[in-house]
Amino acid sequence: MQYTTESWPALEKALKERILIIDGAMGTMIQGYKLTEEQFRGEEFKDWPSDVKGNNDLLNITQPHVIQEIHEKYLEAGADIIETNTFNSTPISLADYNMGHLTYRSNKAAAENAVRASKAYEAKTGKKTWVAGGIGPTSKTCSISPSVEHPEFRNVTYDELVEAYTEQTRGLIDGGSDVLLVETISDTPNAKAAIFAINTLADRTGVRLPLLISGTITDASGRTLSGQTIDGFYTSMRHAGMLSIGLNCALGAAQMRPYLSRLSEIGECYISTYPNAGLPNAMGEYDQDPEQMAEAVRDFMESGFVNIIGGCCGTTPEHIVAISKVAKQYAPHVPQQRSNVMVLSGLERLRFEKETINFMNIGERCNVAGSLKFKRLVKDNRYEEAVAIAKEQVEGGAQILDINFDDGLLDGVACMTKFCNLLASDPDICKVPFCIDSSKFHVVEAGMKCVQGKAIVNSISLKNGEKEFKEQALKILRYGAAVVVMAFDERGQAAEMEEKVKICTRSYRILVDEVGFPPEDIIFDPNILTIATGLEEHNNYAVNFIEASRRMKATLPLCKISGGLSNLSFSFRGLEEIRMAMHSVFLFHAIQAGLDMAIVNAGALPPYTDIDPKLLTLCEDVILNKHDKATENIVNCAEEMRQNKTAKSGGGESSAEAWRSGTVQERLSHALVKGITAHIIEDTEEARANKERYPKTLNVIEGPLMDGMAIVGELFGAGKMFLPQVIKSARVMKKAVGYLIPFMEEEKAAALAAGEVQDKPAGTVLLATVKGDVHDIGKNIVGVVLGCNNYRIIDLGVMCSCEKILETAKAENVDVIGLSGLITPSLDEMVHVAKEMTRNGFTVPLLIGGATTSRMHTAVKIAPFYKHGVVHVLDASKSVVTVSQLQGDQVEDFKEEVAELYDELREEYDATRKGMRLLTLADARKRRLQIDWEKSPPVRKPTFLGTKTIEGYDLQCLVDKIDWNPFFAVWQIRGKYPNRGYPKLFNDETVGAEAKRLFSEAQQMLHKIIDQKLLTAKAVLGFYPANAVGDDIEVYADEERKTVVKTFHGLRQQMEKERTDDPYLCLSDFIAPKETGLPDYLGLFSVSAGFGADELCAKFEAEQDDFNSIMVKALADRLAEAFAEALHEEVRKEYWGYHADEVLDAAALHKQQYQGVRPAPGYPSQPDHREKLLMWDLADIAKSGMLLTDSQSIMPAASTCALVFAHPQSKYFAVGKIMKDQIEDYAKRTGTSIEECERQLGSILSYE
Repeated sequence: MQYTTESWPALEKALKERILIIDGAMGTMIQGYKLTEEQFRGEEFKDWPSDVKGNNDLLNITQPHVIQEIHEKYLEAGADIIETNTFNSTPISLADYNMGHLTYRSNKAAAENAVRASKAYEAKTGKKTWVAGGIGPTSKTCSISPSVEHPEFRNVTYDELVEAYTEQTRGLIDGGSDVLLVETISDTPNAKAAIFAINTLADRTGVRLPLLISGTITDASGRTLSGQTIDGFYTSMRHAGMLSIGLNCALGAAQMRPYLSRLSEIGECYISTYPNAGLPNAMGEYDQDPEQMAEAVRDFMESGFVNIIGGCCGTTPEHIVAISKVAKQYAPHVPQQRSNVMVLSGLERLRFEKETINFMNIGERCNVAGSLKFKRLVKDNRYEEAVAIAKEQVEGGAQILDINFDDGLLDGVACMTKFCNLLASDPDICKVPFCIDSSKFHVVEAGMKCVQGKAIVNSISLKNGEKEFKEQALKILRYGAAVVVMAFDERGQAAEMEEKVKICTRSYRILVDEVGFPPEDIIFDPNILTIATGLEEHNNYAVNFIEASRRMKATLPLCKISGGLSNLSFSFRGLEEIRMAMHSVFLFHAIQAGLDMAIVNAGALPPYTDIDPKLLTLCEDVILNKHDKATENIVNCAEEMRQNKTAKSGGGESSAEAWRSGTVQERLSHALVKGITAHIIEDTEEARANKERYPKTLNVIEGPLMDGMAIVGELFGAGKMFLPQVIKSARVMKKAVGYLIPFMEEEKAAALAAGEVQDKPAGTVLLATVKGDVHDIGKNIVGVVLGCNNYRIIDLGVMCSCEKILETAKAENVDVIGLSGLITPSLDEMVHVAKEMTRNGFTVPLLIGGATTSRMHTAVKIAPFYKHGVVHVLDASKSVVTVSQLQGDQVEDFKEEVAELYDELREEYDATRKGMRLLTLADARKRRLQIDWEKSPPVRKPTFLGTKTIEGYDLQCLVDKIDWNPFFAVWQIRGKYPNRGYPKLFNDETVGAEAKRLFSEAQQMLHKIIDQKLLTAKAVLGFYPANAVGDDIEVYADEERKTVVKTFHGLRQQMEKERTDDPYLCLSDFIAPKETGLPDYLGLFSVSAGFGADELCAKFEAEQDDFNSIMVKALADRLAEAFAEALHEEVRKEYWGYHADEVLDAAALHKQQYQGVRPAPGYPSQPDHREKLLMWDLADIAKSGMLLTDSQSIMPAASTCALVFAHPQSKYFAVGKIMKDQIEDYAKRTGTSIEECERQLGSILSYE
């Protein structure tokens, strides 16, 4: 490691020559001064609104002479290294005193105090000493939830920690620190955030100081507070490039010994320790005197454990004098040589040495792309069951856990964060390392911010060029992870052996030579591709992988090889016996060639020696591509297995030729499904000859042949047919069509002679894997299937830009465009292509396919942008039917049917962008709501200021305020005009009776909930002095309105309005502007009727009673909304009292016929959910048990919140679409990036 500090050479020399002494406790010394509140405050903070005594870090500013004097005492005692008084100098910890803004100043001042003492001592004695910039753990933890009920919740995020530590580090460096010391680490993710902040700041500024790291073992378990063993902790820190690592605090020397001994055995850097003066007594004091402590730590030095030693809690300069005398008698510890073995960690260490671990199983079932069950549980928000899958994987032998949430309809960041946080609460799971798996790098980063161990990132590649590759690799290095590198480059995915080796070699050289990535932490995935597809070019894919692995292990030192096994046997979906056997055989050969790890279902693989000999031979033949019949043989075996399953269930045929006795339509269908060509010509001729039924030859294709292919599609979609069989079906179809072509040509010639217009028998289909994606097996199979059905195929290959796709489509005059993609980012590119097709005036249908696509995603995200037919195609076999319907006589009917289906799927979305005009933000602000505050001043002052908690609200009081319309919507009970809505719904001919029955059952459950007190309602209500400043609302500490405690941020309407006198609204318009001098107020509340709902639902689900589980959730939601309605009414009548004589029934309340409004962040008036964070901080709402998730959803689920505005002219509104100028302004006001604001507010952006 290259350091920029001038004092480094002397420090390095000293560490090699002797044991250095670090100072003792700062807090103990400060207590001895018995400083008063006034002395803590000093002149500058004499009027500070809260007590500051105990904020030792403030003394850096108010009593610098005291701090400098303490440093001088430790230097006189023999300390070589003095630590700055900055243990709590982060915005997070200083926030306890409302002094977060002093972070930089406190740290800079602290370093300057220590540097002055150090320089004065050196001038006096000639002895060189060093200043260590101290970085404490903060008052919050990133790995542990403060709520037992919500283990996924965190009261601080990784990003907040990084920001805090960056500010602290800047101050320490600018103040003149020689080294940085991250100390008292009980929570590893906090320390990883500090290291990330330190190293990224160094990358940015070029200033890199030596880094010392010191952890804390909290008890006799030998683990950190977050559960890591010493080995696991060291592995998590190893990437930091630290000068030293050690232990401090929590324990006395005697208790610390075994852990310090272990650290000295594995540490590849210098070792430090500064224990407490024994264990605290009953009064919390430390009894070990200087001589006793010196003798206690003598063992550390005598045993050769340490290079740096000192004292922590309870120690004084006298202790340092005694320790210093002992240290002079012993030589320093000699660090271990750096190992080139790959080491990973969860709570525990996983050291990958071939002598002890020949192969590592990476559990695959926590991957939405690899497990339908896991995906369903995540989509249904059933995370406890999803966690159980992770536990099963670990118990089944998975040594690493793969985690992937790449799905177009999932919020990958939110899912990854929540799931990883939940796993962190189960030591049986998080003891193993995690593999954070995503094709979206920001999702990868979300995972890395949650794991405390050393993880694997899966994956990066060269597909977008070297610049992005190196940037991502450096970030992964900073996060402290190993990396999987895919065999992709700018030209696409490597399939052949030579290409795999070439791409991986290039990647290796960049990582090792340019990025500085440890070669032992580089894991190559040379792409395990699908074999036995029926396509000859796929037959050698397994051999290519195996041989590439062998070559790379020989030429790329220390690299590892991995792969995803499920791709190998994708042709045999639904037949797990064959799939698992293929996986076992492949591993047998690949491991011998150098495969180190693979993503597998660890508990499902049969031992190689236990595979049935016949099946073993078939698998060997197809994996090693031993002969031309290998694929056909294993496909026949798969068919036999399927038929045996059918026969056992009573569906078997009595004779192989029984199907020949059916009608010609049945025989053609059977031949297509079974891939039988033996009789296809005679059966096709029989159908063609029946002119009464099939007047034109083309009618035979559009009739029985297409009907047969439709059955093939259904069977394949159900997993009852396999890719090779589908291709055989397509070949049967091609043979039949080939026989019919001459007859169609004759009919065409005759029709032309007679002047008739002929139907088009087939069309031209353009297929492309979209930009950014390199996967093409599925697309290729679609091309084969369509080609066999007499369609002209234009295959543009992979990584196709939108421009290339549309240019080719125009030039070739195609009839259909088909887009494919496997990775999640492809979905966004498909949306882009759809938009561009619209912009360029295309009218041809658009097909969407690929593993990550879905009908729902197509309907919600793609179809709204293209009106000429967007159809999701589930798989290859269905492509024939779909393209045929898009080319036949009924094309418009088919498009209309699909459009209607997609309309239903889009009920909860309104993604259609309409043409609109928007005002600039400046113009919108000029046309804001202009309240005449003199004529219409703010309403009266609330009856109290501050926060009030309401416990156990009577649910019976809420029943009359329930709005039942959303309840029926949950159950999808909808009446038709004139019987829409409750209670007219009961009169509807179709659903009225069911609605009455459902309502009756709801009443029974509601009474049960109320009578038995099964649910509990709580609320937090607050009122605060406030004034508007532009589009923001400042909230003040008190009526003096000098100290701003929070600022709520508004968004202003920009969509042009029809009436020129209509104002462009923002929530700040409803609060008196600061410049008016008028006192105004802002209210807020959060309510929940969901306490107890999860437990009640769990009880019903355990009884297999899903109906009542859903009923409870629906009623809890209704009660929460009714609670909000009731509390808002009490605000108007009592708590604020500005409309005490209001008389409104439930219907009027639901129509919002009251004065004032109660908009919630995340809804139309302020669509940014992040504003809830300000509410929760201001009113300390979390104390009530109502918590916010990382995506700002409220837990329990049956909860809602609101800001309360009282002015008579306040009203509900929707911000609507906004322009880039407002996003830029909003980002500046909120102190966040433009990109983050665009992500949060994507649904209201008027631009792409």
